[in-house]
Amino acid sequence: MANKKMNNYVSEEKEIKNNNETKEKNNIILSIKNASYRYSDAEENDYALRNVNFDFESGKIYAIKGRSGTGKTTLLSLISGLERCTEGEIIFDGKSLKDINLDKYRNSDIGIVFQSYNLLPFMTASENIILSMDANGLKVKNKKEKAIELMEKVGLKEIYADRKVLRLSGGEQQRVAIARSLSYNPKMIIADEPTGNLDKQTETEILDIFKKLAHEENKCVIIVTHSQNVCDTVDVIYDLKKVKKESDK
Repeated sequence: MANKKMNNYVSEEKEIKNNNETKEKNNIILSIKNASYRYSDAEENDYALRNVNFDFESGKIYAIKGRSGTGKTTLLSLISGLERCTEGEIIFDGKSLKDINLDKYRNSDIGIVFQSYNLLPFMTASENIILSMDANGLKVKNKKEKAIELMEKVGLKEIYADRKVLRLSGGEQQRVAIARSLSYNPKMIIADEPTGNLDKQTETEILDIFKKLAHEENKCVIIVTHSQNVCDTVDVIYDLKKVKKESDK
């Protein structure tokens, strides 16, 4: 285990296994370089994140864990381009997020999966996926067929395509949410507690989907989690520690 301590911020990296030993090493798609974040109304030395340095490779699945208040949600916002680093930077595919079109980045390069699924309940499963295609300006000859193809990839049969979201179980809704995130074939999947509302068996099935996306389709999958089952499954764990304030010393 490697520990790094910088300016009262400790990040802990633990590579527990690598199922892709035959793949090219250092295929880094995302780098977080000395990233710090302070809310605009916070005191000068009151950071939510301080000097974070993480690398993420294509073809691997990652867990970001940490107790409440360690900045996991803040880090996701930075990775997603919803917030900008106060200090440091985030590099995606060789380019700083400061220098790229963030709308295009979010709509083309990354797919986001939420704990609460964030599906439109009055629409069907396939309509939710098609809506994502439309929002991203995807040109597909038959969007319904594409939606069904994506659903089958995550283990949902065609009969689910025309079911309203409200008639689906939590695990089925999460599968639809993953299929939606894949609708524009992003290079990276970011999942915020994607198994938090699921039972153990369904959690394992969802994790199997993420593993296939990383190991068979060479996507980078990043999961924020409190689940030990998730941590036992992934290739690399990053452990966030709470920033120590001057008053805590």
